[in-house]
Amino acid sequence: MVLIPRSDPQNRWSGILHGGYGQEIEKKIHYLFDGKKQSVKDIYASCKKRRGRSRYLLSVSVEVFNKEGQQIPARLVFVRNRSNRKDYLVLISTDMSIDEDEIIRLYGKRWAIEVFFKVAKSYLRIVKGCSSRSYDAITAHTAITCAGYIMLAELQRFQEDSRSLGDLFYDTFDELKDITYQESLILILSALLEAVSDALSLPDEQHQKLVEIFISSIPPLLAKRLEFAA
Repeated sequence: MVLIPRSDPQNRWSGILHGGYGQEIEKKIHYLFDGKKQSVKDIYASCKKRRGRSRYLLSVSVEVFNKEGQQIPARLVFVRNRSNRKDYLVLISTDMSIDEDEIIRLYGKRWAIEVFFKVAKSYLRIVKGCSSRSYDAITAHTAITCAGYIMLAELQRFQEDSRSLGDLFYDTFDELKDITYQESLILILSALLEAVSDALSLPDEQHQKLVEIFISSIPPLLAKRLEFAA
């Protein structure tokens, strides 16, 4: 579906990123895996998938063949299809130096560029929207088209991504964040001292003296942190 070749005249496969849905590419290309040529469907079915909320389902090392029949190492990354939980997206990279997260990130950026070309050409009429032969007119039309796409992309993000809410998102995040180590330590020690004071029926003066004795008996570094947090 998507190709990102490196400029390497000696090896056309070098650094290629390719992606496609399982049923789209499984019949086109076979990869050497476990000593035999297999489709992505067979590879996916024979391997154990990652559990939990991982960014990808499976990652395996395979070998592909160029036109000269040479074997080239590659990595297949299987990503869950969000629109269809039973389907998966397959990404392949022949650059073995990058990890799975980087492959997914690069493919995401490449896909965003493809979406831009599709929207600009089909919906914003970047090609047929201007029939002038003036360079200034063509430049202005291109700039207006790009500005229109920016507005559409921003609107889409506001509708789908809660991070676009700005300060409201961060304020909500601050309300949900965990308390710090110092704050939790203060809460525990305060509850302990309160329990001791209530059990012994100590007046306020003796309670304060108990706190001072406790602070003086602990290591100085911890005492400074407690005083700073208080």
